[in-house]
Amino acid sequence: MTLPLRAAFGRYAHTAPLLDGERRSPLLDLRFEPVAPISRAFAPMVRQGRFDASEMAIATFLMAKAAGKPLVLLPVALAARFQEGALLCRADGPVRGPADLAGRRIGVRAYSQTTGMWLRGVLAESFGLRPEAMRWVTFEDAHLAEYRDPPFCERAPAGAELAAMLRRGETDAAIFGNELPEDPAFRPVFPDPEAAGEAFRARYGCMPVNHLAVVRQEIAERHPEAVAELVRLLASPALPHGRAALWPAIALASRWCAEQGLTPRVLPPEEVWAGLPAGVG
Repeated sequence: MTLPLRAAFGRYAHTAPLLDGERRSPLLDLRFEPVAPISRAFAPMVRQGRFDASEMAIATFLMAKAAGKPLVLLPVALAARFQEGALLCRADGPVRGPADLAGRRIGVRAYSQTTGMWLRGVLAESFGLRPEAMRWVTFEDAHLAEYRDPPFCERAPAGAELAAMLRRGETDAAIFGNELPEDPAFRPVFPDPEAAGEAFRARYGCMPVNHLAVVRQEIAERHPEAVAELVRLLASPALPHGRAALWPAIALASRWCAEQGLTPRVLPPEEVWAGLPAGVG
């Protein structure tokens, strides 16, 4: 018997065959719900458990897990990248490099956004810029409803747009997601984002992970074979999968989430992987 699962995942090279029905499983009947961008699935999953399985940003998951939400992390990355190219400033502006961000206003979709978490960690550890050394302009709440932004954040005016505020000089820099604006008015804050990414790898031994997969705790408890099958279907040879391969990035994310006030403490591996069936990953 196949198990029907309500699912929400983004479209990538390795998920497209699943989303399009070209790749099927004898164990799972994956019923995908259209959500675009996929980040819009995170809050409903955290707050209401709307899906049986979904993609989720690592910062969102760690915040949810620390808050006791009944979610189980699967050891499979769906999106990973070096983050430095996502931090943009105006091409004709005064910011010439990361060190110039001290005292500046930085726009970001949400303070809890995973890309923002990674970049704040880099700014703190490589440039001595703690999050409170800058002013963070946010546009929406965290996916975890219980979370409140720190006092050095301010909310953008209603109807404002991230790129437009940067273009008008209302912010000095901005953090974007996967879709970077193709605008000659902007340039990366890091003069050489690729070199900065390689420096990150050399220092921390990993590539930052943005999105993984989660299931509701009830699914993991009642259908461990389904969890193993879902991991198999979602795994890509181009991305890290398995607990050991993912742990360096997740451990760093857990530490930085705690240091930035996104979580009240660092989550150890037994808590991060809690509920994952034995033998999976």
